[in-house]
Amino acid sequence: MDWLEVAVQVPPEGVELVADIFQDMGTGGVVIEDPAVILRYAAAAEPDEWGVETPSPGERRPVVKGYLASGAELAGRLEALRAALNSLELTPAPELRTCRVAEEDWANCWKAYYKPVHVGQRLVVKPSWEDYPVVAGELVIDMDPGMAFGCGAHPTTALCLKLLEKYVQDGATVYDVGTGSGILAIASALLGSGRVVAVDHDPVACRTALANIERNGVAGRVKVIQGDLLSSIEGKAGLIVANIIAGIIAGLAVDVSKTLVPGGIFIASGIISERGPEVIAALESAGLSVVEQSEDGGWVALVAKANP
Repeated sequence: MDWLEVAVQVPPEGVELVADIFQDMGTGGVVIEDPAVILRYAAAAEPDEWGVETPSPGERRPVVKGYLASGAELAGRLEALRAALNSLELTPAPELRTCRVAEEDWANCWKAYYKPVHVGQRLVVKPSWEDYPVVAGELVIDMDPGMAFGCGAHPTTALCLKLLEKYVQDGATVYDVGTGSGILAIASALLGSGRVVAVDHDPVACRTALANIERNGVAGRVKVIQGDLLSSIEGKAGLIVANIIAGIIAGLAVDVSKTLVPGGIFIASGIISERGPEVIAALESAGLSVVEQSEDGGWVALVAKANP
């Protein structure tokens, strides 16, 4: 299947609004990226007739992107997206850029830029096509993100990986909500979790996650479920991790509180700095205590603890 990649550059206060528009349209996943990451691989694709000039790499506004399946309704959906963006009345106005991407060729647009990344004390995220000399004590995650979000390089993912390294306990049950490429679920298993459930509503992400889980030899401990957040998972967890967006995390707080065991840990990332206080308030209102906050490049990750 061919896809239209839609990348919208917005001021920080518009990130959640645009992400919500993508969600409502039923795009094949929503990803929030640093502009430099988007520009690296988008520049490798041919912009189509609907595109605009590529924003300057010097502009560091966030980019929200989604994928629209090719078909007879594509033009109408794109026009509806433009109208919704115009209605936001953001300053500066959102800049929309598109390119057509064949699903099987998508990864080739950016493979040249994806190299092994060291995260935290022990974790190394390595693309599946790269050789890497493993050093004693390192935990190497062998990844091929495909069309799913999560390769370890973006601050939101790196923040989660560092916190997982700190908080995962041997034998614990971990839920990875919005798993994307499966990177956080795999890291949890390598760090000693006894059981991991990775959930995502996007079938493409689920297929990608399953392939990466098998590639890393942790299929016996990690289960992939296609479903809606925590509603698809039964039972309690010692740790829940969600690298999504602020609005969804805030709305998920009550369910997280009900799902964690007493004293359990919730790691939440994908939050732009300006939305941090809002998410903290939602977590605390749900009976969770925020015990740690990390920040990188305008993104915040929170660690909250369920009351004993």
